[in-house]
Amino acid sequence: MKRISVGVIGLGTIGSGVVKALRDKRGLIAERSGVDMHLAMACDVRRSRGAQLGLPPSLFTINPQDIIKNEKIDCVVELIGGQHPARELILQALKHKKHVVTANKALLASDIEDILSVAAKSGRQLKFEASVCGGIPIIKALKEGLVANRIDSLYGIINGTSNYLLSKMSQESLSFAEALSLAKKKGYAERQSRLDIEGIDAAHKLVILCYLLFSKLVPLDAVIREGISGISEMDVRYAGEMGLVIKPMAIAKKDHESLEARVHPTLLPKSHPLAVVNGVFNAILLKGDMVGDMLFYGRGAGQSATTSAVISDIVDLGRDALEEGRRKAKAAARVSRIRRVDEIQSRYYLRFMAIDKPGILARISGVLGKNHIGIAQVSQKERKRAKFVPVVMITHNVLEKNLRKALENIDRLAIVKGKTVKIHMEGF
Repeated sequence: MKRISVGVIGLGTIGSGVVKALRDKRGLIAERSGVDMHLAMACDVRRSRGAQLGLPPSLFTINPQDIIKNEKIDCVVELIGGQHPARELILQALKHKKHVVTANKALLASDIEDILSVAAKSGRQLKFEASVCGGIPIIKALKEGLVANRIDSLYGIINGTSNYLLSKMSQESLSFAEALSLAKKKGYAERQSRLDIEGIDAAHKLVILCYLLFSKLVPLDAVIREGISGISEMDVRYAGEMGLVIKPMAIAKKDHESLEARVHPTLLPKSHPLAVVNGVFNAILLKGDMVGDMLFYGRGAGQSATTSAVISDIVDLGRDALEEGRRKAKAAARVSRIRRVDEIQSRYYLRFMAIDKPGILARISGVLGKNHIGIAQVSQKERKRAKFVPVVMITHNVLEKNLRKALENIDRLAIVKGKTVKIHMEGF
């Protein structure tokens, strides 16, 4: 039986789960996998963490170098997160001939090529299944199970917090603020939830997926990104009336030599496979030229799901008789350029708050028409005594550049109050 000695750096929620699994499930995992995973040492800057987890002094340290420089340790699990000192510790571990397992999506989104290069030179592996979609084995599927397939598009719900918020707004007619408050009470959203609701967390994950799919590292600032905080209960309700649902989507599409990478709220038909993915669940829909459509679904975050992915990576290291860092060459990039936001084409949902007077629709439509934007559907909602009423339009496929120019002009009109709500549409 293959034995692998593991050192864990970072004993937060996920790190604690990994330590517990290494101790409590060691026998079960060995029986199923043929790999005996031995917890050699755990590290955290908080001295109390060792005692809280029931670790004897011989298995706990506050100095990560005690793990990195320990010649008996085969694999370092980095779970402290962030850029620094995580980057330095990972590189040191690789240079000390240790395999590395990490869930650090923010670091990988910026430095995955450099870290993989160091791993290859050191003859060691970097494993990162837990960095995207928690317990869903999407990275293993892309690297192994679907290796014979050409995949040119990916659609995903890859942030559980934002999906929970939009799901609650739809199911319980909550405002965004009410849904966010509920998510925080239930532990599904952090106190500072900017990374989730502004799409930054999903953008990190999409960069990693694009790298695996297209062998192209997309700069984070090249990912077209919009958050969900501008979505109102009104828009969720109108979408439902039209047989649509708003989802926080991550999208990657290859077209010839160019790639578009986007993270934004998106309107989907209720018949779409991703439309029924609710709550904190994640899902990824992709299409291989050999296997056809494939849907990956499951919990994308949380201690248990992420711990499962980390343990899976450790097992893979134990099973792998060859050293991937030495035998795997970097694949050639499948795309040569990243599309700018102005080049994106899509259908859109538009909501204006316009004065309730005759001729208003004609004026708005006229501005859209001058900018080559065709209207597929229009409706005026909630005609009451209010001075401003909602006007909803669905466009044909239009160029983002043209739409932006049109909306800038419309939003300056005295007949329109506030900024126009714009939501991408997919699946039509």
